[in-house]
Amino acid sequence: MKTYVVSVNNEEIALNSKEVSQLDIVKNSDTEYHILQDNKKYSAKLVHADYLAKKLTVEVNGNNYTIAIADEYDQMVKQMGLLTASTKKEKNINAPMPGLILDILVTEGQEIKEGEQVLVLSAMKMENIITAPSDGVVKLIEVKKDDAVEKGQLLIEIA
Repeated sequence: MKTYVVSVNNEEIALNSKEVSQLDIVKNSDTEYHILQDNKKYSAKLVHADYLAKKLTVEVNGNNYTIAIADEYDQMVKQMGLLTASTKKEKNINAPMPGLILDILVTEGQEIKEGEQVLVLSAMKMENIITAPSDGVVKLIEVKKDDAVEKGQLLIEIA
């Protein structure tokens, strides 16, 4: 049995496919519906639909509701934290490997953009350009030129 999480104006309600099939819904037109539940009648009108985002705006008895529908797959993705992973931005720059700082390309207080080069790290006889993980301002530079660093060591703090 499929389970859906329906958010109505940010309040979550869990419904299964059996409960949905028991609703008495009559379609009056492409956007208007008549619903009976527990001997109460409701007039519903679809105001706006974003089917890709699974979001609807529905008017029921003159009141507007924003509805988001999450099926089992959506719930699993949310539970695994995959939705937040893409939005989480690192603010600090840590050494990706042990090495030697060859050059620091930014100064404290400098505004930087995501992808901007911030320092050069020599490791295993190779020069590695380290870039900013996100937009921000260089708050603190924890290392100086010719410092030896360990993997994971904080190099630059970004605010």
